[in-house]
Amino acid sequence: MGPLEGYKVVEFGSIGPGPMCATMLADMGATVIRLDRTGPSDLGIAKPRRYDLLTRNRHSITLDLKRPEAVEVALRLIESADALIEGFRPGTMERLGLGPEICFRRNPRLAYGRATGWGQDGPLAKTAGHDINYISLAGVLHAIGRKGDKPVPPLNLLGDFGGGGAFLAFGLVCAMLEAKFSGLGQIVDAAMLDGAAYLMMPFYGMHACGVFKTERGANITDTGVYYWEVYECADGKFVSVGPIEKKFRDRFLEIIGLDKAVPPLDAMPDSDARKILEQVFRTKTQAEWGELLEDTDSCFAPVLSVAEAPHHPHNKARRTFMEIDGVMQPAPAPRFSRTRPSRPTPPENPDQNTNLALRDWGFTDQELELLTAKRILKAG
Repeated sequence: MGPLEGYKVVEFGSIGPGPMCATMLADMGATVIRLDRTGPSDLGIAKPRRYDLLTRNRHSITLDLKRPEAVEVALRLIESADALIEGFRPGTMERLGLGPEICFRRNPRLAYGRATGWGQDGPLAKTAGHDINYISLAGVLHAIGRKGDKPVPPLNLLGDFGGGGAFLAFGLVCAMLEAKFSGLGQIVDAAMLDGAAYLMMPFYGMHACGVFKTERGANITDTGVYYWEVYECADGKFVSVGPIEKKFRDRFLEIIGLDKAVPPLDAMPDSDARKILEQVFRTKTQAEWGELLEDTDSCFAPVLSVAEAPHHPHNKARRTFMEIDGVMQPAPAPRFSRTRPSRPTPPENPDQNTNLALRDWGFTDQELELLTAKRILKAG
């Protein structure tokens, strides 16, 4: 079920944007098969597969792509796929015998998705890097942080998952739609650098007309004003406020009892107004402020941890999170009124359902037995 039901995707196992893209497509109903690499990961993060949520909703098999027979299995899958996802350095897939030219000969309609940090070309294309580096070069990281302090990396959300995985998913869907008309596939070059820069588009426009300063903490949405800020409560927890529009700010100040302050907070230096709000918010707990502000037009929300967020009444009412195999996790997004995605299946260990997975892609039992006997596949 889902709007992408009927589409088939081959994912070459990687980290970051590749699996995020594959999960987004799988959550929307596409049939995705993940081809995991042999050998241990060098990330230094060991966890049971059931907690690797970016591998949910698909089967996974292990292939040693240094063996020609394994490459042929991959090409056989690619023949009937609508899209391919790979996240290696430029030139790696070509060296494996799985580059675009070979794949297009086997499947001319293929959307060939390539997720990298720097892109497929340019001086840095073949050098190593990670999210923090790509958002640095895009002008993103420099803009995030407190006034007078160093930049603050925002997890690896903006490069890996926003600028990389989400843009690759968008690009692949675009390419698959276009192939319906042209009958031809194409390469989708999704660089985390490019995607992160794209996400900064409005700020580049504001900077060009002089209303966005390059100094951190000096703009409206970077804590440069008292009404776009995080405040500590009496219990040590935090709340966020963001009433940029005056009508919302007036309501916010009225509820917290500062609407008649002399001088008005908007007339004060932001540093002075911030100190007043810091004192006010320390008079109540996070829950008490929530009872007072949360259902008003104050542009308010409690700052919740990943342990707390799934249990907030709004998130529970929206079913924003769901528990699968005992693991709380985000539900598929966005929502559809008619082609609603099915409930995701939990992450599987590689080769857990090898035969089931490959039968769905046209492999016969006789072929599976032969590949298993040659140790190209692991039985599952």
